Amino acid sequence: MTRRSLWDVSEVANVEDGDVRINVGGFKRRLRSHTLLRFPETRLGRLLLCHSREAILELCDDYDDAQREFYFDRNPELFPYVLHFYRTGRLHVMAELCVFSFSQEIEYWGINEFFIDACCSYSYHGRKVEPAQDKWEEEQSDQESTSSSFDEILAFYNDAAKFEGQRLGRIRRRLWLALDNPGYSVLSRVFSILSILVVLGSIITMCLNSLPDFQIPDGQGDPGEDPRFEIVEHFGIAWFTLELLARFAVAPDFLKFFKNALNLIDLMSIVPFYVTLVVNLVVESTPTLANLGRVAQVLRLMRIFRILKLARHSTGLRSLGATLKYSYKEVGLLLLYLSVGISIFSVVAYTIEKEENEGLATIPACWWWATVSMTTVGYGDVVPGTMAGKLTASACILAGILVVVLPITLIFNKFSHFYRRQKQLESAMRSCDFGDGMKEVPSVNLRDYYAHKVKSLMASLTNMSRSSPSELSLNDSLQ
Repeated sequence: MTRRSLWDVSEVANVEDGDVRINVGGFKRRLRSHTLLRFPETRLGRLLLCHSREAILELCDDYDDAQREFYFDRNPELFPYVLHFYRTGRLHVMAELCVFSFSQEIEYWGINEFFIDACCSYSYHGRKVEPAQDKWEEEQSDQESTSSSFDEILAFYNDAAKFEGQRLGRIRRRLWLALDNPGYSVLSRVFSILSILVVLGSIITMCLNSLPDFQIPDGQGDPGEDPRFEIVEHFGIAWFTLELLARFAVAPDFLKFFKNALNLIDLMSIVPFYVTLVVNLVVESTPTLANLGRVAQVLRLMRIFRILKLARHSTGLRSLGATLKYSYKEVGLLLLYLSVGISIFSVVAYTIEKEENEGLATIPACWWWATVSMTTVGYGDVVPGTMAGKLTASACILAGILVVVLPITLIFNKFSHFYRRQKQLESAMRSCDFGDGMKEVPSVNLRDYYAHKVKSLMASLTNMSRSSPSELSLNDSLQ
């Protein structure tokens, strides 16, 4: 005897002959069984061929025996498109729909994208593929930036958690927050202002010390430093040294302390002074090593790098550093364009001007001229004299403007992005209250972070599908 399906007409009770009741998220419809059987490979078509309750529940979320109603926990706003497909055999996609949600929905119901009508097919596949193609680099940059932001917040919280259980942990944590996070509290603001004043005072003192009016001749008639400036210098070194030692003393992880770029800058701001001090002592005790005094003079010039200490207290400088870090491709592209342009125009200028202009008699000299011309600096120390040379210079300047402008827009957009991100990070860190210990993790929108990750993954899969004969679905890729 042939085994009949659940939906043989003789077995249907209290329902119109051959009707199926469907409930999709509260959206109820009664469908004719022969309409669904036109597409037996779809989910509703396979539902009619089930022979047991277990088989039914594999295809739907719930089943009411009394009403013979099948419940599906799906988006009720998209189900009318599925109904239209069963009635007409074609799919239509409205412009306001999200193509990725629509793609997942029809995949659930077992409907192939080949059924999308010709009037909607081009627009559908274009919206699904082209945005990912056009914004691929931007998606990758945003993904790195979002991951970096999330990791920085978690790293900050993990560092703060390391003080729990340590001796004087709460006091050390407060000092760490005051020293490493400007603006976190009144104490940190006061300390930040004092540190900025010392840095600026040190830089101003170094600049004034180079003026002849502030130099005092020594016993041999050589210009020496003003004793007042030496006092300011020694006070600055003492402040920078105590600041670095204090940060190291309250650091949550001593091994990772000097992996921080800002801490390395603090170290390099004081190392030249102590190396110079040692060199001077060696030179005084051993006159034969007098040439080491030149090393001390070079090290003294490194004091100018103290201005980089302001990056700890300036959101703009930190954003600039992040921009350069994540814009190495654009910066490399800019340097490549400039190198090509300089090479071409320097050779052309050399060929034209080598017999008429002594300043352009060699190719290296023409490199200098092409560099200052393409960057629109134009010192005017070397200029072409012939008409052909002037035309070449005009073309070099115009090419330089175009070469410099093209990548600058991308770099500026990234700087704006990182500046906003840095502001948000600072706000998130300041909102963390550790006064009564570590009670809860600081607020991080994990849903948005996960959604961004999924969006990036879908974009990458869509981009891969252009070079593949068949498209992969998100669900298949995650299995």
